[in-house]
Amino acid sequence: MALEEIIAKVSELASAADALGSTIKFEFNDDAGTVYLDGSGESNTVSLEDKEADCTVGVDIEDFKNMLSGELNPMGAFMGGKLNIQGDMGVAMKLGTLFD
Repeated sequence: MALEEIIAKVSELASAADALGSTIKFEFNDDAGTVYLDGSGESNTVSLEDKEADCTVGVDIEDFKNMLSGELNPMGAFMGGKLNIQGDMGVAMKLGTLFD
């Protein structure tokens, strides 16, 4: 799954979910890029922008792909040390609603 496919999948999931009321940035290991989810408006939007967010999630791109496919639960990934969360933990907790 290329970064463009990841953006498409995140956009699909984000558009089906209620606006998160905050911003989240996913930073992939090995400089694989970033995905920025802005849920501060009436709907969630997704881009490749690398800007400040309420919560930044550091994750290996393979683990992120597994979360998108449903093979890896976000809470399980966090408890297993596969996610590095900086910023508002409450925002990170909203990820479960996005990846359901």
